[in-house]
Amino acid sequence: MITKILLITFGLFAAWQIIIRVGRKLFHFPAPAFIGRFLDSDLRRTLQPPDKLIQRSGIKKGMHVLEIGCGSGAFTTFVAKAVGEKGKVYALDIQPEMLKQLEKKLSKPENRGIKNIKLILDSAYELPFSNDSLDLVYLITVLEEIPDRKKALQEIKRVLRRGGILAVTELLLDPDYSLKSTTVKLGQGAGFVVEKTRGNFWNYTVRFKKPW
Repeated sequence: MITKILLITFGLFAAWQIIIRVGRKLFHFPAPAFIGRFLDSDLRRTLQPPDKLIQRSGIKKGMHVLEIGCGSGAFTTFVAKAVGEKGKVYALDIQPEMLKQLEKKLSKPENRGIKNIKLILDSAYELPFSNDSLDLVYLITVLEEIPDRKKALQEIKRVLRRGGILAVTELLLDPDYSLKSTTVKLGQGAGFVVEKTRGNFWNYTVRFKKPW
């Protein structure tokens, strides 16, 4: 009986995943703001531990980094602590509602000491930074949500300094999940060089470098 229930549950989950993935391929749009609480949850961070993500991405003290598609800020505060007082985190999202959730999060007592985060309402197609100005850009389950990924990647390359890092993280449960080989192909097609890939089929990070 238990086996039957498990099989039915798995079948329903698999069917739901197929339906939502097909829908997402046909219609590209950012994750809706109403799921911000789930995106910024302990469950999410259990699936994608912040310390592991920071290490895989190559984020270090003193860096000026850009998070594209920060959402409600599941990882933003962790990255801000990792880069330290001399570093800077630019949290960019296209949805005002998401940034409002992150702003509310930053106003909580436990986060009031974090002063190195700047919220930016803008598109990945027109990043408000000068050429060669950032040390690192990272996207967490976001790249495949962007309709024109090639354009976004070219814009990322523009704002990264030479030798700067682009880190792309994907999670299998995300409806926009893409295979590691697809992510590598996208990055290389935009002129980036693969520095390192970490993780597995379930949860991985590809770290690229902008050529010198």
